[in-house]
Amino acid sequence: MAPTETADWLIEGARIYTAEPGKPVASAIAVKGGRILAIGDNLSRLAGPGTRRIDAGGAAIIPGLIDSHVHMLGLGESLENPDFRYVRTVEEVAETVRKTASGRARGEWIQGRNWDQTNWGGKFPTEEPLSRAAPDHPVFLTRVDGHASWVNRKALEIAGITAKTADPPGGKIVRGENGEPTGILVDTAQGLVEIPDPTDEQVRRRLERAARECARLGITSVHDAGVGARELAAYRALIREGRLPVRVYAMIGGEGPLWREYLERGPETGDRLTVRSIKLMADGAMGSRGAAFFEAYSDDPGNKGLVIFSRQDVERVARQAAGKGFQVNTHAIGDRANHDVLEAYRAVLGSKNDKRFRIEHAQCVAPGDFGLFGKYSVIASMQATHATSDMRWAEARVGPERVKGCYAWRRFLSIGVPLANGSDFPVEEPNPLWGFYAAITRQDRDGNPKDGWFPDQRMTREEALKSWTVTGAYAAFEEKEKGSLAPGKMADFVMLSNDIMQIAPPEILKTRVLMTVLGGATVYAEKR
Repeated sequence: MAPTETADWLIEGARIYTAEPGKPVASAIAVKGGRILAIGDNLSRLAGPGTRRIDAGGAAIIPGLIDSHVHMLGLGESLENPDFRYVRTVEEVAETVRKTASGRARGEWIQGRNWDQTNWGGKFPTEEPLSRAAPDHPVFLTRVDGHASWVNRKALEIAGITAKTADPPGGKIVRGENGEPTGILVDTAQGLVEIPDPTDEQVRRRLERAARECARLGITSVHDAGVGARELAAYRALIREGRLPVRVYAMIGGEGPLWREYLERGPETGDRLTVRSIKLMADGAMGSRGAAFFEAYSDDPGNKGLVIFSRQDVERVARQAAGKGFQVNTHAIGDRANHDVLEAYRAVLGSKNDKRFRIEHAQCVAPGDFGLFGKYSVIASMQATHATSDMRWAEARVGPERVKGCYAWRRFLSIGVPLANGSDFPVEEPNPLWGFYAAITRQDRDGNPKDGWFPDQRMTREEALKSWTVTGAYAAFEEKEKGSLAPGKMADFVMLSNDIMQIAPPEILKTRVLMTVLGGATVYAEKR
């Protein structure tokens, strides 16, 4: 008889949700060499003299959570700059900008993000309050969805934006009745303002800060949606220095020199960093009325949104990618954008999507197009908290009929479409347990509406856990390595203070991460 292997460490007395269909629940997990040696109910035979043994005391353990759509550098920046997510008036924003300006050298840029005009009645603000608050500082504040920015007069002057400046393709300079820019720049128009680039050290610092926040929240893998060469260089530096406590599946941000470079060299795969996909932008966002629809916005007659990357452009890039082994992940929110991307994918792959092309957000889909996701084998990469954030105004944007095709998770799941969950942070809060809660309740964190918003589209707890683990791994071609807890897979898992698969939904919001394990190493542990 062959000798029994001994574990490096053994956790017992837990309630472990494996996300494996054959053995969904266990009480013990053994780890060796960064991978799972065994999982079951009595593994004491695997303990040797050098084994580290932990009694979990009944705590719940789940696979490491995978956020399938994030912006890591944006999160790092948001942790350093003013955050206006919960601000309810323009005056509060201006006051924060004034205080920030008082501590900055004259002429230094002031940045912030997550303002939302729906918090103060729905009307876009103007540059005037920001200009009063910081007349000697250029101010650039990004809207919560990342698809519009609010700037002051100084920033407009530096950028040379005047009444004579034309709207760029795929963008809009919001103007007043006199034709002058109001200070709101939508989608590609944001690029007219050139903010000084951060230093390489700032990029590394912000990415590391974001990664440590992920580890604290139980996220062991992220799909970074739209990276450039500097972020990739920073990731590699952090890996060399042992300072990256999360695995990164990176999407190259749009066409350009970096994309051409990777088309020549091919995909890059590694333990902490994988580069094998490209992120495209088909349209804008609903909140800033830039998402592309077949019909005009119900609350903005004549406006059908913005097409940023056409169907023909998506098809062209998708052909390049398919030929070189790359995945295409296209942002599409409006029903027209989703339809155009589906047709572009069909033209390239037909129904044989072995490249696992994805639509990021898949937020509003025309009734006849849901089936095309299944027919063309397209992954729906969606974010549960978008629904519970947007429900305040979504029906006003698209009306009572079109809204039935928005944030429709159940419609995708019922026809077998893989649904990978995420947060889109820093657009939404990065806490994945809040996303899990939103997925099973379709309520905000105050429990509204009472029965959930379109409750027929809720996920079960098992489906929600799968969307944050198994499907996230599948969406990155990594399902054989992670996403569930099984012998041979990476030892990526999370210990929680509560059993999210059984407790009352409001208690999920109070659940804390006790420990995050990545490759058998503890990358976060709650201080006691």
